Amino acid sequence: MNQVDDKLLPILDEVLRRNAGEAEFHQAVREVLESLGRVVAKHPHYLDHALIERICEPERQIIFRIPWVDDQGQVRMNRGFRVQFNSALGPYKGGMRFHPSVNVGIIKFLGFEQTFKNALSGMPIGGGKGGSDFDPKGRSDAEIMRFCQSFMTEMFRHLGEYTDVPAGDIGVGGREIGFLFGQYKRLTNRYEAGVLTGKALAYGGSRARTEATGYGNTYFVQSMLGTRGTDFDGKKVVVSGSGNVAIYTIEKVQSFGGKVIACSDSSGYVVDENGIDLALLKEIKNVRRERMSHYAKRRGDGAHFIASDKGSVWDVPCDVAMPSATQNELSGKDARKLIENGVMAVGEGANMPSTPEAVRAFQEAGVLFAPGKAANAGGVATSALEMQQNASRDSWTFAQTEARLAAIMRDIHDTCHDTAEEYGAPGNYVLGANIAGFVRVAEAMRMLGVI
Repeated sequence: MNQVDDKLLPILDEVLRRNAGEAEFHQAVREVLESLGRVVAKHPHYLDHALIERICEPERQIIFRIPWVDDQGQVRMNRGFRVQFNSALGPYKGGMRFHPSVNVGIIKFLGFEQTFKNALSGMPIGGGKGGSDFDPKGRSDAEIMRFCQSFMTEMFRHLGEYTDVPAGDIGVGGREIGFLFGQYKRLTNRYEAGVLTGKALAYGGSRARTEATGYGNTYFVQSMLGTRGTDFDGKKVVVSGSGNVAIYTIEKVQSFGGKVIACSDSSGYVVDENGIDLALLKEIKNVRRERMSHYAKRRGDGAHFIASDKGSVWDVPCDVAMPSATQNELSGKDARKLIENGVMAVGEGANMPSTPEAVRAFQEAGVLFAPGKAANAGGVATSALEMQQNASRDSWTFAQTEARLAAIMRDIHDTCHDTAEEYGAPGNYVLGANIAGFVRVAEAMRMLGVI
């Protein structure tokens, strides 16, 4: 089991004390601090000037109420969040999540992870995250528009293309980004296209942004498999989730010759031994907005649905597992089942989807493991490319953007791989990602003085 170095324990204790009850944030900070013992042993100056303490504390936390009116004329109220975590490398950058589970601890964990992820991308962007405990499921377009307008009526004063640039996340897709941007434009009287990313192509979006997180994760895992002389071709793959990240992970895996045999949603999972029919999956989830059981019914022979209370998608034997749904979805028990069934690589498409117990199990078994802060950085990297296009009043082709994405993901892989080797832990991508991201942020902060 990984341990936090004695020199860093007081920092962890203070984080736990000051952020009581925020389990996901505690988990994220602990994981990074477990990697930094080797860094402070080699470079003790990082312990000076409360540098690590400052990295663990957000620069700003914004919490506000969001009143809105439903279709029955009833006033509803939700809570909104924006945690502007670290701007040492550039403006705050990170998505907004609309989901009932959202609270300040989850937003802080996501903002903390985002800081290192954005550093790994090599792009000039800091880390932030936001959202609300609003549930868009079952709400009409008119209700979602009114909610988004109320959300942005508070948020706009904290945003700007040189200040804070949000994007989408769970529950926030192209529809929501459009409503948010429209209200921002209305309130500011400025067409500041670079203030939000994930926009539609019609008003300043980037080609390949929708696909970027799933594609990027697949590029990372392809590079990781290459260190063992293999690739996706002919591999059986299981992808959790069936949202944007999962769908485009499946698409890119299939283009690399892999066979995705299972995917899921909160109701359960589908096993399709003939390989997931991507066109049908997109119709079920993106057009009809139906549950995975409808996929099995429409697909017919070879596909069957298992309800979530009857098992886990991780029970399905595979060569590569790609958790792409939500945090802590893959437990230690799930990891042991995957290992027992012969998994050789795991790539995190979601943010922190594997529990610490699961990560340890994979590492102890010698399974290639790509942590989310590295493997799913393609989304935010392409958001930064969208900002670049907005700033230059330009628009790139899909091929141009995907080529940049592929190059960025290969660079992130190589950085994590080489950093792990440099610090005496070859093959440990968690340690490599944490150290490489930390050093980039810490060096910038050190040069900026006590801020």
